[in-house]
Amino acid sequence: MAPEERDTASGTEAAPEPAPGTRRPGGRTARTRASVLEAALAELVEHGYAETRIDRIATRAGVAATTVYRRWGSLENIVVDLADHLAVTVTLGAGPSLEDDLRTIARAVVTLHGDPAHRAWLRAMVSAAAGSPKAQQALSAVLAGRRELTSVAVTEAIARGEVPPGTDPHEVVRATVAPLYLRMHVTGEPVGPAEADRAAAAAATAARAGVYVLGDGD
Repeated sequence: MAPEERDTASGTEAAPEPAPGTRRPGGRTARTRASVLEAALAELVEHGYAETRIDRIATRAGVAATTVYRRWGSLENIVVDLADHLAVTVTLGAGPSLEDDLRTIARAVVTLHGDPAHRAWLRAMVSAAAGSPKAQQALSAVLAGRRELTSVAVTEAIARGEVPPGTDPHEVVRATVAPLYLRMHVTGEPVGPAEADRAAAAAATAARAGVYVLGDGD
């Protein structure tokens, strides 16, 4: 997921230089990015993270390896950009309640699971992470980035007084999506909008009760 936050800043400071692989230009550069990311997905699915090589990605994409190294710099950066490329966009922070925003997040997870390309990427990365510290690092970077983006739902709920101050946004998001990932990647049980809505309702209820207010010792 790549949620859109409400615009809360209007300063004049220049935006930071984007990280490798995160630019969104049009034209030939955009086509090159799409080709490389599609090739990377195919390599990850066929060979796993540990055996995926940038030179093979470049060959498959029909570009020079130097082009890939110059733009992304590492396989980890390609994996992170691929996750962004496959993500869905949702709007958070402006909903009438925390449960509404958590429902949006949960349903986006279900939507992503229905996308064969994203499902293949995630399964390849989860499998690789079990035996590869580098794959685990790349997957963790993707998931941490998504938690950070979706945490606006909780910070806005705190500001509205809907949940107690000190509520940990990341814990609320984890509680929302964990039951869905359990079904999708462990038990193989069906998952759809109904399961997404139940997970969101449970996490929102717990958050309102102060379950995710973390103290210094937590």
